[in-house]
Amino acid sequence: MEQRILGKTGRNVSVVGLGTWQLGADWGNVDPAQAQAILAASAEAGVNFFDTADVYGDGKSEQAIGKFLADNPGLDITVATKMGRRVDQRPENYTLANFRQWVDRSRKNLGADTLDLVQLHCPPTPVYSNNEVYDALDTLVSEGAIRNYGVSVERTDEALAAIRHSGTASVQIILNAFRLKPLDEVLPAAKAANVGIIARVPLASGLLSGKYSKETTFAENDHRNYNRNGDSFDVGETFSGVDYELGLKAVAEFEQLVPSGATTAQAAIAWIAAQDGVTTVIPGARNVDQATANAAAASVQVSEEFDAGVRWIYDHYFREAIHPRW
Repeated sequence: MEQRILGKTGRNVSVVGLGTWQLGADWGNVDPAQAQAILAASAEAGVNFFDTADVYGDGKSEQAIGKFLADNPGLDITVATKMGRRVDQRPENYTLANFRQWVDRSRKNLGADTLDLVQLHCPPTPVYSNNEVYDALDTLVSEGAIRNYGVSVERTDEALAAIRHSGTASVQIILNAFRLKPLDEVLPAAKAANVGIIARVPLASGLLSGKYSKETTFAENDHRNYNRNGDSFDVGETFSGVDYELGLKAVAEFEQLVPSGATTAQAAIAWIAAQDGVTTVIPGARNVDQATANAAAASVQVSEEFDAGVRWIYDHYFREAIHPRW
């Protein structure tokens, strides 16, 4: 598995990581034993970067990772977690006192004295430009509670604001074949500032797996059911904000580009990893087979023709609605 340096953390992480939202909640139920099997299969396939958050299953995702690390003490795994969604989303709630409380909870869940990377979890936009917030994060580093900090964002302007702060080690942003705007400014700015890029939602909530149809149904507790209109959180997190049926049409076009020997999902992941400035891509996995197949995407090569096809699909189906919004 190819490894790349994750920005100012200086840590080598696998080009394909593992997103673990699904190990906590919002994607239907996941059995704890299955969660351990997914983590183990990913690590065995060369994945050494796990991304989680304190609100994924109210800590269940962090706890699953903590158990896995405790059971496998010899593994060199970088864990990135997130904080900030446990309170009402108001800028004044992003304080050092709250940060300490949230970090301490995550340290307990993960069984770690010092957290590798803590990311602000898509906070209100003014937070990204608040110097006091970064001062508080610097304090946590100086106290030894965290090694590095970064941000997770919804919009490109938020990413650019965070990149301007010297302590920002990484930016996590939605980047996939249906969300190309980060290529314009965010990736070049991050590369120039030595800020790592963590590409999330790489399969557009599964659309780019090529496994869904108009007849596909999702569980009641799956965000692809209850958040299609943004009723619970930013609609851009669900199918990347694209209309589901339009997305299916675009996937049919995308499938025509997939190189021989690769799955649709692997091609989608590989295309992101090939973009200049991307450090790691973090697909989720609901089972061992998905985890193994996702990791194998690291060895898939995509051509210039493939890249041109992706951009044509985006321009034809999504640019007008998606580009101005995020």
